[in-house]
Parts: sequence; C-alpha cells; structure tokens
Amino acid sequence: MDRALLGSETAKGGFANERAICEKFNNWIDDNEAKEWLSIMGYDTDKLNSVEAIQIPNRISKSDLEKYKISEEEYSHYFKYQKADAQISIMIKIGKIVKMEYISLKKANRKADFNQIDKRSVDSYQEMWNFDEETAFWLKLFTGENIPEEFKLQIGKMNQRDDRRLFMNEMSENIQKKIVNFFTDNRILIIGDIIKGRGGLSAGWMLVTRENDDDLTTDWILKDINTVMNFYGKGEVCITRRGSLKIGKVTLQRKGGTPDPTKMQFKFKPCQLFELENNNGN
Repeated sequence: MDRALLGSETAKGGFANERAICEKFNNWIDDNEAKEWLSIMGYDTDKLNSVEAIQIPNRISKSDLEKYKISEEEYSHYFKYQKADAQISIMIKIGKIVKMEYISLKKANRKADFNQIDKRSVDSYQEMWNFDEETAFWLKLFTGENIPEEFKLQIGKMNQRDDRRLFMNEMSENIQKKIVNFFTDNRILIIGDIIKGRGGLSAGWMLVTRENDDDLTTDWILKDINTVMNFYGKGEVCITRRGSLKIGKVTLQRKGGTPDPTKMQFKFKPCQLFELENNNGN
C-alpha cells in the first residue's frame, strides 16, 4: 500500500524543525514530502495555485495580527488558550478560494520521547475546565503551589516523599477518586484543549518528525487532529504508582524545575503515533 495514503513515510535528509517544514511547504511544487502532506490533507496538488506557510510564535503582539493573518477575535482566543507546542499556518489558494490549515508540529526523539504538550497554572486550568475549589486546592498541593507544611490542619498527617508537594497517591482515597472522576468525566474537553486547542487557530493536523542520525533520514507521520486525540485519549484514567495522573496515553505531572516549578504540565510520547500507523498497515 502507498505509505502516503497511510500518512507516514521515511524521507532523505533532515527537516525536523518548524522553519524547515515551512520551507518545504513553501517549495511544494518541487518538494515531494510537501506534496504528500497536501495530498493527505485532501488537496489535489495539480489544482493548487499557491501555498504559503509561516510559523506561528508562542507569543503574538496585536501589531503582528495582519502578518499572521489573525483576526482580533482569533487573537483573543489564541492568547487565552495558546499552547506550548510549535504550530504553522498554511494558506492555500485554489482559484479564488482561500483555505487556512493549522498544523501542530512535534519533534520526536527515540531516546527521550516524552514531549510537553501543555502547561499552565492550576488557576488557568480551573478557569478552562471549571473544577471546584476543593479540587483546585489539592491540585495546588500536587504542584507545590500550596506547600503541605502550611496546610497541616486541612490535609492531616501523612507520610510525604517530598516536603515541597504531595503526590496524588499520598492524598486520601476520597480525593483521589474525586480527581480521577473529574478527569474521566471531562476527558474529551481536556484532551481537546491540550492537543487541539480552541478557536480559529486550533490545530487541524499533527505532524510528528523523527530524525535518524545513522542514515540521515527523517521519519514523519501526519494525522488529522481527531485521530490524534482519539489515539492519545483512549485508555484508563488512573493515578500511577509514582503519584501522577494518567489520562489514556497522556500523563499529568507537576512541572518542577525552572521556570514555572509549580505549574501543571501534560506530557505525551510523539513516537507512539507511529505505532498507530504500524497497526493500520498490518
């Protein structure tokens, strides 16, 4: 079967960064990978007039809205729900029709495959997902924003592994159950926000690239965002033995380190998306 139809391939050379991928799209007439990507996205390259790709930075000033072809309404949503991953905007012209596509880019590493997909403060997530104050309180203990020593009366006596924060499996069974139930009941909303985003700049596609140093090739896989969300969101919601939270194939952890040590972060393994392709190809 044609690998382009499956959505993955191995290409010569390295292009596992945002700038190089934009260049490939902008050189779509002569670039085989770009033609395959556009074909996977449903475009007949023989009928395209032009393709223009630009990288969307994590921070956009209002003065740059026109440069990135973003409306003020989209900017408001983007600023509130902006994500930590790289994203490119593609303007495609077919005759007089102009279409915009947004691709989330992930660079996979065989040796250190975990990739941060979203990070924010507990308060930011509470505003997005509307969990109650009790849940927010315990999540802040989990991240260390609430220091356990200062809340002894509320949390009671327990054996802590880390004086700076609580692990979820150190919390009472009722609180653990409440947290798991919330993330189970709101799984679709949460997976959508951390992988796709919201508003006019939300990602419609995910492109994962993985460079092979041995033979100077790059593996890539391009999937529509709904397939990606279904893949990573499928599975049990549970507290792990290490005291973090697992939502399907996504892990919720305390950020730690610098900067933002007390933020929550969601991590996933981009390389796992190639497993989906291998299963489809069997």
